[in-house]
Amino acid sequence: MPELPEVETVRAGLEKHVVGKKIISVKQLHPRALRAESLNKLTIFKGAKVKAVKRRGKFMWLEFDRPEVLVAHLGMSGQFKIQSTNSEREPHLRAFFELSNGKEMRFVDQRTFGWLSVDEIVDGVPRIVSHIAIDLFDPDFNKKAVVKKIATKRGQIKKVILDQEVLSGIGNIYADEALWYSKIHPERIASNLSEVEIRSILKSVKKVMKRALDAGGTTFDDLYINVNGESGYFDISLRAYGQDGRSCRRCGAVIRRIAFANRSSHFCPRCQIWPRKVAGRGSRKNVNKNVGKKARKTGAK
Repeated sequence: MPELPEVETVRAGLEKHVVGKKIISVKQLHPRALRAESLNKLTIFKGAKVKAVKRRGKFMWLEFDRPEVLVAHLGMSGQFKIQSTNSEREPHLRAFFELSNGKEMRFVDQRTFGWLSVDEIVDGVPRIVSHIAIDLFDPDFNKKAVVKKIATKRGQIKKVILDQEVLSGIGNIYADEALWYSKIHPERIASNLSEVEIRSILKSVKKVMKRALDAGGTTFDDLYINVNGESGYFDISLRAYGQDGRSCRRCGAVIRRIAFANRSSHFCPRCQIWPRKVAGRGSRKNVNKNVGKKARKTGAK
């Protein structure tokens, strides 16, 4: 799924091509392209002028010279493309907006998990996005408050930073990368982390995402491209995600992959600290204790 760097790359591309342009016509080609909760049909934007393209986390929206906004989520395979009106239509084209400059803004989605929605602005963001936390690149991001919030969570740290209501924009790729840079095991409990460790994770998240933005995002297949049809190349810089079986670039140990919430986590078993084991059956403490008992019984020295 496209994460913050990929969505921001698309947003910036759209901003360059559509701001200041008028919507001449609109066509929805697939019923699932429009979210069920949409306040209106896409045709409401016919005749509207695009004023801005904004984003929060993995959501982005277009603002017009009228109250309604067009919200978009790329899902697993959604793409926006800017094409000439006479160019060949894509096989998975779901909707398109003809622009006043002779171009079309096309929404293409192979798996149809992405969506568009007509919405209204509430407190500066679309209503449907209001529950999404501010991301690290937002000028209003409050690091102190987020550190405090993470410290109260009893879940595994990777699950916590993937929660879009805690910290938005992070997905599986950049969570694995940030935890690798921070030397934090993905299964450690968030509330057991020190403030220094949590701040280190946030710093790593921002650093990794900034590098990904500079590289145009991460592309593993042709499902993620920018508005010009170009792929990102940050995948060549990945340290943990998708690197299982390869040597850790920091310590040389073999990167491992473990199951995580119907997905996978990738980490270095040597330089990412393991969660502290609770003393109990099978724990190292009890194993050593049992070995000692056995040694005394057999007279071993």
